[in-house]
Amino acid sequence: MLDVCLLGTSGMMPLPKRALTALMMRFNGSSMLIDCGEGTQVAIREKGWSVNPIDTICFTHYHGDHISGLPGLLLSMGNADRTEPLTLIGPKGLERVVNALRIIAPGLPFDIIYKELSEPVQIFNMHGYELEAFKVNHSVVCYGYNIIIPRVGRFMVEKAKEAGIPVNLWNTLQKGDSVECNGCIYTPDMVLGPARKGLKVTYCTDSRPVDIIAEKAEGADLFICEGMYGEHDKIKKAKENKHMTFYEAAELAKRAAVNEMWLTHYSPSLVRPEQYMDEVRDIFPGAHAGKDGKSVTLCFEED
Repeated sequence: MLDVCLLGTSGMMPLPKRALTALMMRFNGSSMLIDCGEGTQVAIREKGWSVNPIDTICFTHYHGDHISGLPGLLLSMGNADRTEPLTLIGPKGLERVVNALRIIAPGLPFDIIYKELSEPVQIFNMHGYELEAFKVNHSVVCYGYNIIIPRVGRFMVEKAKEAGIPVNLWNTLQKGDSVECNGCIYTPDMVLGPARKGLKVTYCTDSRPVDIIAEKAEGADLFICEGMYGEHDKIKKAKENKHMTFYEAAELAKRAAVNEMWLTHYSPSLVRPEQYMDEVRDIFPGAHAGKDGKSVTLCFEED
């Protein structure tokens, strides 16, 4: 199962009860953060989760409301005697930007691994999931992310018996790994049925509504998308600043045929996003106004 929590939903500046943009996910003992706005570590503690298991932090881009919470988070990790390395992923300039921020967070007791994005689409395999970064359209270089958890096919006991595969090898094969025993190589396809539906979360902020977002979000269990403005008269401002309205985000969700959409990254002037949701749901019924602390646990479909 995959735990997902919106830690902050505010764009540009934090507000009372609305922290800056951040998303945290937990899977199989691994924790990942996407963006780290001011106050992110406080939001993690309010949720009852810990900063210590975070092994990967991804950045969509380097505007302050998406990265300003990083120095404090690093210091908290260091003060907790963390020694495991931390992987940071983001657009070109990642190491330069982080080193500048680390002027106030020097001497950490753990290594930082930098993975800079240089292609329109890049894929990383880590901790049992696939992380896909895809370039979107903001005023600076910006990426959206897919988190995809694959699920292997059902283990076919009769096939394993017919192939004469020793029982002590079944567990390894069921996990999708090949194994050699007594000069014979056994592969997962010998005992597994067709791959089953996994889990997919798509996260995108900040951007204009471009085709690649709908393409990469296709069939997502959860699509978390920026909705900077709910007011119709803000469309001109959205275009000028390369952001999205609620309705543009809903159209993307509809095109992508996602299961559910959460809006996030609200303008500070947008006090009550829920008041616009009836019209948004006319476009995409599975739309919800995200709020700080909004969470879900996604589980594999029952066979």
